[in-house]
Amino acid sequence: MNKKVTLVLVAIFFSASVIFAFLMGYFAHDWLQSSRQNYFLVEEARLLIQNHAYTELPASPDLEYGMIRGMLGTLNDPYTIFIEPAQAELQGDDLRGEFGGIGVRLEQNQSGEIMLFPFPESPAFLAGLRENDRLLRVDALEISADTPLADVQAALRGPEGSTVEITYQRANTGKPSTKKIRRTIFPLPSVAWNLAENEPRLGVIQISRMASTTTDELIRAVEDLQSRGAEFFVLDLRNNPGGLIDAGINVARLFLSSGTIIEQQYKNQPVESFTVNEAGRFSDLPLAVIINQGTASSAELVAGVLKAHQRAKIYGRPSFGKDTLQLVFELSDNSSLHITAAKWWIPGLESPLGGNGIMPDRMIPMDSADAPDEIQTIIQEVFSQP
Repeated sequence: MNKKVTLVLVAIFFSASVIFAFLMGYFAHDWLQSSRQNYFLVEEARLLIQNHAYTELPASPDLEYGMIRGMLGTLNDPYTIFIEPAQAELQGDDLRGEFGGIGVRLEQNQSGEIMLFPFPESPAFLAGLRENDRLLRVDALEISADTPLADVQAALRGPEGSTVEITYQRANTGKPSTKKIRRTIFPLPSVAWNLAENEPRLGVIQISRMASTTTDELIRAVEDLQSRGAEFFVLDLRNNPGGLIDAGINVARLFLSSGTIIEQQYKNQPVESFTVNEAGRFSDLPLAVIINQGTASSAELVAGVLKAHQRAKIYGRPSFGKDTLQLVFELSDNSSLHITAAKWWIPGLESPLGGNGIMPDRMIPMDSADAPDEIQTIIQEVFSQP
C-alpha cells in the first residue's frame, strides 16, 4: 500500500471518528436532558427538603426505598409492591418450601431482646446453643431492641453448607460467646393433615400457602390418610393467601379429569389457556372445600376451579377476590419488586373473581366464636353414609 492511499484511509477513519463522537455526544446530551426533564421535580424537591427541612432526610437506601414506594403508589394497584431485602428473602423461602438455616426459633421478649430456641439435633443445638440464649450479633448485624425480627431471620438464613457467625449470651451469665455454625436445609411444609376426630373415614387436609412443594406434599397427605382408612376428604384453604399460580394450577389438576383450569392474559399478549390433558391422580376422590375471607389468589384458583367444574362443594365464607398475577424482580440489593403483569379468570365460574371472591355453596359462619363445627356440618351434609 503506497503512502498516498494510507493517508487517505487515515483521513477517512479520523473523519468517521469525529462524526461518531459528535453523534454520541448529541444523543447522550439529548438523553441527559430528557432524564433531567423527567425527574427535575424530584431532584428539586429533594434539594429543598435537604436545605430547609428541620428533619434530616434518611440516608440511602431508605430514601431510595421511599421514592420507589411513592412511584408505585401512583399506580393505584395494591398488588404492585416493593419489598425490602430481609422480607424478600423470607418470602422467597416460603415459596420455595425450604430454607438454609441453623435450626432455631426466635422470640422477642418485652425488652426487645431476641431469644433463641434451638430445634433438637439442629446445627444450632449441636453447636451448644440452648433455650433462652440471648442473640447479640449475626455476622456483621448487631442486634438491638430496634432490629426488625425479619432482618435477624434473614441474616441467619443462607445457602446450604455456608457458615454464619453468631454471638449470644447464656441466661444468668455476663460473658458473650461466639460460634460459627454451618447451615443446612430445613423444609417449610405447606400442607398438614389429620383424620377427623369423630369421623375416622374423613381426612382433613390444610394447605397454608401455594409453594413449589405443595403438590408433592398434597399427594403424600392423601396417600397417608388413605392408608389410615380415610375414604372422604376435606381440603381446608382457610386463611391461605395463595402464592405461586403454577402451584395452584398443579393442585387443581390433581382433582380434575378434563377441561380448562384458567385462562390468563399479559399486557398486549394473546390469551393463554391452562387445561387438563389427562385425569388427575385424585380425580375420583370424594371431596369438599372450605374457604373464608383469608382465602386468596392461587388458593382461590383451586376452590374456584373445583366449583366451576362441579367437582367439589364449597363451604365457608366468600373468599378474598384476587385474580391478578405478579412478576417478581430482584433488585441489585436483593430487595424485590412485585409488578402486576397479568389477569386470570376461571371459565365457567358464575361471576368474575376480582373484587367479589368465590361464593360458597353452603355458607357457614365458621370464623365466629359461636359457629357450629364446620367439619361436622360437612360430615352430616356430604359424607355421612347409612
